[in-house]
Amino acid sequence: MSIRVKFFASLREQVGQSEQEIMSKGVGTVSEVWAQLGEGELPADILCAINMDYAEHDSSVKDGDEVAFFPPVTGG
Repeated sequence: MSIRVKFFASLREQVGQSEQEIMSKGVGTVSEVWAQLGEGELPADILCAINMDYAEHDSSVKDGDEVAFFPPVTGG
């Protein structure tokens, strides 16, 4: 029972890997996924997706989901 977690751009460099699997037991939201990674509190400007659909930090996750984290996007 696990959740696949993916990291993109500077977040990939911050955590030192592009993806990781975590145990889904005791994890109910995107914020809790981030907390289980040991990276501290989830910054408010981080974008998230569950199974390739954008999600909020308090969105529910379940066993087998894929959660992705993206740094803030800027443009000009």
